[in-house]
Amino acid sequence: MSVATEHEHETQAALQAMREQLGRVLLGKSEQIEMVIACLLAQGHLLLDDLPGTGKTTLAKALADCLGGRLARIQCTPDLLPTDVTGFNLFNQKTREFEFHPGPVFSDVLLADELNRTTPRTQSALLEAMAERQVTIDAVPHSLSDTFFVIATQNPIDSHGAYPLPEAQLDRFTIKLQIGYPDRAAQLGILENAARATSSHDRPSSTLSLAELRRMQQHVQTISVHPKVREYLVDLVEATRDDATIQLGVSPRGMLLWQRIAQAWAVLQGRDFVTPSDVAKVAHPVLSVRLLTMTDDVDSVIDRIMAEVPAPEYK
Repeated sequence: MSVATEHEHETQAALQAMREQLGRVLLGKSEQIEMVIACLLAQGHLLLDDLPGTGKTTLAKALADCLGGRLARIQCTPDLLPTDVTGFNLFNQKTREFEFHPGPVFSDVLLADELNRTTPRTQSALLEAMAERQVTIDAVPHSLSDTFFVIATQNPIDSHGAYPLPEAQLDRFTIKLQIGYPDRAAQLGILENAARATSSHDRPSSTLSLAELRRMQQHVQTISVHPKVREYLVDLVEATRDDATIQLGVSPRGMLLWQRIAQAWAVLQGRDFVTPSDVAKVAHPVLSVRLLTMTDDVDSVIDRIMAEVPAPEYK
């Protein structure tokens, strides 16, 4: 067996172990789990737009466990300050020097719970961290983890006391997902798991090291994208900008993220090339976070665009 083939087998085995571990804590949501893993492999960030109690925090904790990484959680409130997110310099009376105290962004997985509950000023503290994986404190840049991954949540139905995320910040998220309520079988499984729960607080073993994750993320960038598939992607992007019902279409950054997560999706399917179906499969999560439409039914607009733009045929 060649070294490349051996690495491929190890990659698929690690990904399958991650699927199984996440599947044990988020029952009946295999498709959503697959999208979360794709977002992670694409070096993206995830926005969960869903009701309370559907497993968002559980998912973030389980993902950090899978990576053996550090999870930090921010409960976003109106009085949260930017320095509560990024960290701050504090003067030490003994040393007569300023000491940097890192904030929760210095983690591997950051859960920003109810991000739309905090002020735009604090929301913007995440912009540099998400885009460049660094934060600047008092004109000094501080690097974050190479695998820094943000999972932000917002409640879609309760707008009282909320600050809608600006388009510039939404565009930094790779995809938006809804977990939704579990089906009946999954709910019975949840009750059964709760009944079997013990007092043990042992952390589950990691299925993928941070170094391995970084190697996979670099591998995703090498996945082949046929020129015809690139043209298809550009056609879709331009269609979002020309559509009369869309006020704000896909930006060049959004287009790059769309290609990257299509590459990650191809890896999850065990392929080293992207097909038009990969681009279409991730279209809804990618577009729903960045299209500003004149109608509340964004999904129907996305469906129409995907139907109107023909997929390429090539050999």
